[in-house]
Amino acid sequence: MNDAVIQLLVLAAIALFLVIRLKNVLGTRTGFEKPPAVEPSRSTDVRRDFEVIEGGPDRDITDHVEEDSANAKALAAMKLVEPGFSVTEFISGARQAYEMILMAFERGDMGAVQPFLSEDVYEAFLGVVSDREDKGLRVDASFIGVRETSLREAEFDRSDNEAQITLRFVAELTSVIRDVDGKVVEGDPNAIRKQRDVWTFARVMGSDDPNWKLVATGG
Repeated sequence: MNDAVIQLLVLAAIALFLVIRLKNVLGTRTGFEKPPAVEPSRSTDVRRDFEVIEGGPDRDITDHVEEDSANAKALAAMKLVEPGFSVTEFISGARQAYEMILMAFERGDMGAVQPFLSEDVYEAFLGVVSDREDKGLRVDASFIGVRETSLREAEFDRSDNEAQITLRFVAELTSVIRDVDGKVVEGDPNAIRKQRDVWTFARVMGSDDPNWKLVATGG
């Protein structure tokens, strides 16, 4: 074996040794290898429900009056002073108060509802009741129900936080007036009549007294 062949074998052995060392250090890659996928971290703050967009219309107000109207602004001002105030709940309570006050007036029992009336309204109702009694008349009435309730006007005085809300009621009832002998002098006990009233309730928002008072009446 000549010297050239020996040198070639020695170089081949050295090359093989270097290849083995490089494989041990770098590892083996075959073709294109994707980088290891990194699993996205899961935030514990992810909300799976829809967020309510703040600043949207207050449906408790816009269900009863036009958005951005003077009435809507007055109702919103009431809520700023008393966040727990609900227009819908107020109207529901006013319907019950309407029936209670109306029937107390028809039957002449104003003492039961005096706390819910302003002094002027109480005196006016009491005057009519006293006049009937002086004439020997009495009213027999039966309340059927409130058919319509609508919010007509809302006002708010920021100087003293007094709120006034005017509602229109349409109710159905039977009512007759009898004389001292029980004879019907007006009305029909079998006829259902409609009663239409426009009442204004007032209250100081944020006060400890939760009761609204009837301060004005109209037809």
